[in-house]
Amino acid sequence: MLPAVRAGVCKAAQTCSTKVFINKSRVHPLKRLLSSCDGVTGRLADAETIFALSSGHGRCGVAVVRVSGPASGTVLSCMVGFTRSLPPPRTALLHSIRDPLSKEVLDRGLILWFPAPHSFTGEDSVEFHIHGGPAVITAVLQALGSVPGMRPAEPGEFTRRAFHAGKLGLTEVEGLGDLIHAETEAQRRQALRQMSGELGRLYQDWSHKMKRCLAHIEAFIDFSEDELIEDGILNQVDRSLCELQSAIEQHLKDERRGERLRSGVQVVIAGATNAGKSSLLNMLCQRPAAIVSPIAGTTRDVVETALDIGGFPVVLSDTAGLRESPDLVEREGVRRARERLEQADLTLVVVDCAHLPPDPHNTEAFLRHHLCDVLSTTEQTRAVFSTDRCLLVLNKTDLLPEERRQMLDAELTQASGLPPVCLISCHTNDGLKNFLTALHNSVKTLCGDPLGGAPSLTQARHRAHLQQCVAAFAQYHRYRNTDLALAAEGVRLALTCIGRITGRVGAEEILDIIFKDFCIGK
Repeated sequence: MLPAVRAGVCKAAQTCSTKVFINKSRVHPLKRLLSSCDGVTGRLADAETIFALSSGHGRCGVAVVRVSGPASGTVLSCMVGFTRSLPPPRTALLHSIRDPLSKEVLDRGLILWFPAPHSFTGEDSVEFHIHGGPAVITAVLQALGSVPGMRPAEPGEFTRRAFHAGKLGLTEVEGLGDLIHAETEAQRRQALRQMSGELGRLYQDWSHKMKRCLAHIEAFIDFSEDELIEDGILNQVDRSLCELQSAIEQHLKDERRGERLRSGVQVVIAGATNAGKSSLLNMLCQRPAAIVSPIAGTTRDVVETALDIGGFPVVLSDTAGLRESPDLVEREGVRRARERLEQADLTLVVVDCAHLPPDPHNTEAFLRHHLCDVLSTTEQTRAVFSTDRCLLVLNKTDLLPEERRQMLDAELTQASGLPPVCLISCHTNDGLKNFLTALHNSVKTLCGDPLGGAPSLTQARHRAHLQQCVAAFAQYHRYRNTDLALAAEGVRLALTCIGRITGRVGAEEILDIIFKDFCIGK
């Protein structure tokens, strides 16, 4: 799962960084050494300079150690041995990397110098591209940790400095975080689009229009009695705010496509006992993720796995068979299955072909009734036959005579009151290709095209702030003709809500929430 992957990387990076320490007995010799370096761009400043392993921890061909802060140039000079001037900016040079005190060669690798403000963080920055063995990485980090004024970076601290330097907006920061953690092609595309600033520019445009409206309202309040304000200025504000409110409400009516794509589409396998739900899960996972048994009620708990379906992230859940049972454990499993159905974005309703009526003409009515039974407690009941919220999977077709199978296929092709129907055999994999195509189409519909149309909402916090923004517009309309000061306060609240998304207004209280998900070194 994505959070587990992210936590593993962060833990590995933290494990590496905990090996770094500052040897107090070496501080004074290093200060003398650093002050004696000729050609150094400046002495160590009071501001902290941070460093971290920015590539994944473990044995690899190349590891990247990043340094950022006012002492970056000093550290580079003393670890590489430049005595006259620093290397050309943004130019990779192959050079020996040494311990600043002992002058022992630690490794031979590439160095890159990024002077402020033309760096990721906006500060002086250095990158050491070294060999990826644990001993080499540890030696370089130990050497950096022994330099006065240097300390290991906190998770996300490089990106946080980039934000404070104005290099990235808050939505771009979130896009960068999503890009780092993207596991599928569609997630990568959406994250890259957000990181490019398209979503941020949309919100900034709305913010700019709100500021103009607020300025006009305030001007009318202050100067209308002096007849310095042109007639109809408030009517222009009314039109602008109505257009803005309409645009934001339309932005909110995205059916959570961007959020689904970011976190994964919740696909739940449901149906009666022994219909082949666990077999379907194993077939899609291509491994024995769930126990398959002819004994009814084998699956008691929810079995969950993450999949990549045509580039789209899917969280697939196998659930207990839906039936009445005197067994307390099985009843709890059925309760959990119903609960998971409530949360499902897409439901795969599995039916055993042996339970279909003998007469193919009665199949449609039977399946309609069966769908209502399976989905009786979910929101999908209101649109139970929606083509993008449900798929009917008729399993065990290998047990049907060929003639009956053809008749069943022909009858279901003509049925118009059902969601897409797939005839498959989990035993022989017959019909698997058509089923995967139907599943991919449904998932793609739920997520949308990450590169098409307007940029999508990707964060629950964006949605919450935009909903508060719409509510603030309602305050403006409520007091527009009675108390213009209170109406202006509604616009000011709406502007604050947008600012909390972009990080321009009142962002401090949400920065820790956003940056805590970044790994050390980013």
